[in-house]
This record gives sequence, C-alpha cells and structure tokens, in this order.
Amino acid sequence: MDHDHIISAKQLSRGDIETVLDHAAEAAADPAAWADRHENALLGLCFFEPSTRTKMSFTAAIKRMGGDVVDMGTVESSSVTKGESLADTVRVVQGYADALVLRHPSEGSAKMASEYVDVPLINGGDGAGQHPTQTLLDLYTIRENAGFDDLTIGIMGDLKYGRTVHSLAHALTTVDARQHFISPESLKLPRSVRYDLHEEGASIREHTDLGAVLPELDVLYVTRIQRERFPDENEYRAVAGQYQIDAATLEAGPDDLTVMHPLPRVDEIAHDIDDTDYARYFQQAHNGVPVRMALLDLLLGESR
Repeated sequence: MDHDHIISAKQLSRGDIETVLDHAAEAAADPAAWADRHENALLGLCFFEPSTRTKMSFTAAIKRMGGDVVDMGTVESSSVTKGESLADTVRVVQGYADALVLRHPSEGSAKMASEYVDVPLINGGDGAGQHPTQTLLDLYTIRENAGFDDLTIGIMGDLKYGRTVHSLAHALTTVDARQHFISPESLKLPRSVRYDLHEEGASIREHTDLGAVLPELDVLYVTRIQRERFPDENEYRAVAGQYQIDAATLEAGPDDLTVMHPLPRVDEIAHDIDDTDYARYFQQAHNGVPVRMALLDLLLGESR
C-alpha cells in the first residue's frame, strides 16, 4: 500500500484493502508477535469531536505494538479555544508524534490538514464526509462473515449525514457487491455520493422499506440517525425512531444474515438481537484494534 495519508475510502484500491485486511488477520491471529513492532512510536490524537471506539482502538493499537499516544485532549482544554487554526494545531502536534489521527466536524478538514504535515495523517472522521478506517474494519467484518463474492448488502438509516455509509459505499465498489440503501426520503444518499457510485459502476438500489429487500441480504448494516448533524432539531424529530429492527423483524431474513452497526446505537437495533447469531456489531467494534494495528504498521513502516 503506497499512501502517505489515509483521507478517504475513495483512495483505496481492492489491492490496498486486501493488503490491510490480510495484515490485520495476522495481527488478530498472533498479537503477541507484534508487541514490540513499533516500540517508542508515538501516535498523536487530535479529536475535535467526541469518540469512544475510534480513539480507544487507535490507542490500543499503537500500545499493542509497543508505542504510546500523545493526546491533544478536549477542544476546551486546548489552544483551539484561543483561536488557533487547524493548520497550526496539526503542524505543532506533528512535532511530537510519528503519525496523527484527526477527527474534526468539518467535511474536508482531514484533506486540508494533510497538506500541512510531513508525518502520516489518518482521517478519523470529518463531519459528514469520510471515515476510512471505520470502513476498513467494516470490510474486515464483512469478509470474515459473508465474504466479498456475490455479496448483497443493505445499508439502512441515516444515509445523508452518515460518513460511515459514504465511506463504505465507495469501498464496496471494489468488490462483487450489490448495494441496497434503505432510508426515509429526507435521509437518502447525497446526490454527489450517488453520482460517484454510478460513475464507479456500482450496483445500487434505493428503498424506503426494509421488508422489500430483507430476504435477499447477506449483510444488513444499520446506522443511527445522526442527530448532531441536523441543522434543524425539528427535522431530526420528524425522522427519529422511524427505522428500528428487533429479533422479530429479522425472521423474514435469511438464517445466516449478518447484522452490523458502526455504533453507538440509540434505538435502531433492539437489545433482543444482541445474543442472536445475527449480531456482529460488537465483534465489528473489536476488529478496530487489529485493523488499525495493521494500518499503522503499514504507514509507519516495519522498522522505524
């Protein structure tokens, strides 16, 4: 994989994806063998938005390889409150670290920030834009449970503001996948994303009802309604809670259906699914560690 920065799923070829996933499988199979792979390496964390899984799994990933993190902390405790620009923040933090992970509420922020640093920069989520490392762990989970050949996947929920959806949809164009998008009319895929998918030759269909397509699916990828992205609280309230599933819902689907969710969930997946054979979302979250270990290893190089 020949990339200085990981900004968007669009930049990842099928070969790039397979390289990371194969490497992640090695890390998952024998994590002890990676214990001093990047001893003394420092990963800079610049999170301008809240995070649990992304931040903690990147921290776990570098520590499992012998490294550590330097964390900017909360926006409120940083020089951002004094008016420091994003460009200046990343230029400063790169002096303390061997690679950076940036999460920021503005779409396009990671691409802009990458132009100011010389160390690898990883987009940990830029507003409603992209979340490429989430996509890589999603693909790892899909490959482990359903494979990449003759795949039919349904992606349901907030397709307008959900950056995990935008990243995953682009990445799925590199494999043999039929994509079904299920959402309210007001939360359909942005026109720009649909255009890009059509240009890439993707097989996509859009629906407002899960029942129409559920029996065909190998994977159902559920997302929450992104309340924090809505410019109008009334717009959020109009769609909140519309797309929910429980164990009874899934009886109409195939027995080997894989249910995924990037988390956190609110009420879109009932807890009675958690202990069924369908549920893979906690496994999916745990897969973030070996996948991010693999990605950091490839970006940092096998020896520093």
